[in-house]
Amino acid sequence: MSINSSDHSITHRLAASLFAAVVTLSTAAASFAADTVVLRVGDQKGGKRSLLEISGYAKDLPYKIEWSEFPAAAPILEALNAGALDVGYTGDLSFLSVYAAGAPIKAIGGTRSDAKTQAILVRQDSPIKSAADLKGKRLAGTRGGWGQFLIDATLEKAQIKLDEATFAPLGPVDAKVALVAGSVDAWAVWEPYVSFATLKDKARVIADGDGLTPTITFIVASDNAIATKRAAVQDLVQRLNKARLWSLDHIAEYARSTAELTKLPEDVLISAYTAQRTSPIVIDEGVVKEVQEASDRSTRYGILPKTLDVSKAVDRSFTAAAAGSN
Repeated sequence: MSINSSDHSITHRLAASLFAAVVTLSTAAASFAADTVVLRVGDQKGGKRSLLEISGYAKDLPYKIEWSEFPAAAPILEALNAGALDVGYTGDLSFLSVYAAGAPIKAIGGTRSDAKTQAILVRQDSPIKSAADLKGKRLAGTRGGWGQFLIDATLEKAQIKLDEATFAPLGPVDAKVALVAGSVDAWAVWEPYVSFATLKDKARVIADGDGLTPTITFIVASDNAIATKRAAVQDLVQRLNKARLWSLDHIAEYARSTAELTKLPEDVLISAYTAQRTSPIVIDEGVVKEVQEASDRSTRYGILPKTLDVSKAVDRSFTAAAAGSN
């Protein structure tokens, strides 16, 4: 079959139109890719990323997440301070310690765990039976965070002066080794370390954080991310809150998933998650007041260098919608 000049003209115009459409679509795709928001999020193994994925809330993100894994919360805070991350998470007092140093960050959401899951542990064969026996002892815990605060608050409650015991600033891994070796007498720590120590090392709890500490883990964002990536940050907070609620109804499944990632025993994680009952919080007046009281005590203990106004360290707007729906 022959093709006349008219057919050639039509074919040429069609090809040109298709080419133009492809170019237009490619340009639009490139433009969309260029405009896609990227959230740089700091995480720990078995942390927020795995929670979002196992719960299903990592699907259909309208933005991209670049995950960075850290060995602990302290370097996450350092990266946020340096502008290398947009979002991370850490304990309330560790957050305040970095905020007090001038870091351009805000607490925008978070979770609360049962305060009893912060605890002071001793070896099974230790002569220490209660907080009253801590006088003159060497006590390990994280400096500037939950460990140091729980030690100081427990000593104060037991009417022991802070200088009547020795504080050994050690992270959880080193503190665990020190306790087992007998180079410290007691160790202030949180879950899942508490469950591991009591189930596997037969350690004993002689005091806990009930009535002493908020036990809040804050979701923290940089001021820049709050200003320039607000919608994405808001969406991430909402997804994390929904994923956390999912975990409360799926403790065994969540523990099994986390055990595979962290290599921690599944029974330890089930024990920890059951005890913690970690739930999302709304940053409201009650939370601000509670953290303010802990902050003021931390200043008195010398953990924080100055008195802080906690209301200026938080951005309540990210959880305000949740408050309105209650």
